[in-house]
Amino acid sequence: MSKEISLVLSPEVANNPAKYTQIVADRLHISQEQIANIRIIRKSIDARSSNIKVNMTFLVFTDANEKPEEIEYKYQNVENAREVVVVGSGPAGLFAALRLIEHGFKPIILERGKDVSSRKVDIANANKNMPINPESNYCFGEGGAGTYSDGKLFTRSKKRGNSRKALDMFFRHGAAEDILYDSHPHIGTDVLPRVIKSMRDAILEYGGKIMFDKKVVDLILENNTIKGVVCKDGDKIEGLATILATGHSARDIYFLLQEKGVALEAKPFAMGVRVEHPQALIDQIQYRMPSRGNDLPAASYSLVSQIRGRGVYSFCMCPGGFIVPAATNDGECVVNGMSPMGRNSVFANAGIVTEIKEEDYAHLVEEYGVLAGLKYQQQFEESAYANGGGAQKVPAQRLADFVNRRGSQSLPEMSYMPKGRISNMNLWMPEDISSSLRSGLTQFENKMRGFLTNEAVILGVESRTSSPVRIPRDRETLEHISVGGLFPCGEGAGYAGGIISAAVDGERVADMINEKFN
Repeated sequence: MSKEISLVLSPEVANNPAKYTQIVADRLHISQEQIANIRIIRKSIDARSSNIKVNMTFLVFTDANEKPEEIEYKYQNVENAREVVVVGSGPAGLFAALRLIEHGFKPIILERGKDVSSRKVDIANANKNMPINPESNYCFGEGGAGTYSDGKLFTRSKKRGNSRKALDMFFRHGAAEDILYDSHPHIGTDVLPRVIKSMRDAILEYGGKIMFDKKVVDLILENNTIKGVVCKDGDKIEGLATILATGHSARDIYFLLQEKGVALEAKPFAMGVRVEHPQALIDQIQYRMPSRGNDLPAASYSLVSQIRGRGVYSFCMCPGGFIVPAATNDGECVVNGMSPMGRNSVFANAGIVTEIKEEDYAHLVEEYGVLAGLKYQQQFEESAYANGGGAQKVPAQRLADFVNRRGSQSLPEMSYMPKGRISNMNLWMPEDISSSLRSGLTQFENKMRGFLTNEAVILGVESRTSSPVRIPRDRETLEHISVGGLFPCGEGAGYAGGIISAAVDGERVADMINEKFN
């Protein structure tokens, strides 16, 4: 027999299994010995007042023979099965591949970058202010952009598929169990690489194939149907369908699709900066206490406002984290945030971005068409590079100075390893972006007193929150609207916004391929 029970606990009790198990037993009017199994199924922190509470829901079993229901995976050997090409090994590509195996297809994954182990060298070089490897960096390589930049698994999307299954998949491949119940699950950039490797091993074990250093440079099209792709080394890889899961930073893919006459469309996106505070300051603001102690996690925040018809909001908040160089080519300046599993850095960072309107890049439409937003994004990164001091150094400014349009005379300590260069960012950022950010940050101070301070620093630029381009597909079949056999998915196709939504989208596309060909 199982029962579900919800409790509101103090942080101290919520972190002590013996104490909360006794409370559960008392609430059920049984002894602790009668509890055969207890599983946390939901956990969230309520810090709306100084009396911080933890909301927890448990599934309790009193019958030793009864166990929690497990998600079943029906893998089979597909070494000699029909082949499906999967371009990209981010979450969309990996989850699509594993789902294809369940359906009896052999996935052939083509990854332009390196495997997770080899990729570490190129990422370390970027952190040392060395030139970017355009095929192996924080964005490109096995596991995609999330592998070495955090592994946050929070998603607001509840309509597109089974996010619970995606979380379970990560857990089975080595992530901590708390991702199954935490309200804001997070793997950690120090854990995710071995999780990705475990998923690769499973794909290979069941007969799938993964090829690294395989950059796609052309499509094989016959009678408006894709037959496969051509790689930079000249190899032609064909299959009965092609899944395009290349991520939102693969600009060359968008230009290739445009050249081949494949339909594309512009979509909304956002750009801005990354803001970094001392973690202790964010803790004090959010928890209303001098120190959070050992029973509370590093505090986070989520902020949003409307400024003259433009949304300004925090994005990819990384408590106890670091800021990293996320450009994919020399001559560009891009930053991103990440946190290790323990979120034990003394810094907290988040992207603070504003909506980009079509009118902002209207001057580029005549030359670039639906890719005008993509070009505008690139120009923003090039401006940041020109004001950042070269290589992976970035333009930086104290937060209050930026809002008050003052030049900074110095910079605080920061987590960004290649270092920042003092820059009055109001002088070179497009006014529509800088003015929206200034107004939004001023409003954020009203919501989090102490947020707007010169103890904090802004670094530029946070430009790759999402793709400015969508690869349109049929609403029901998920196949491209005009090219048969082409299944765009994930963030790069414009149908996801994070690791979990991309993973779920990859599985949905695999299901549609199964419906079409089985």
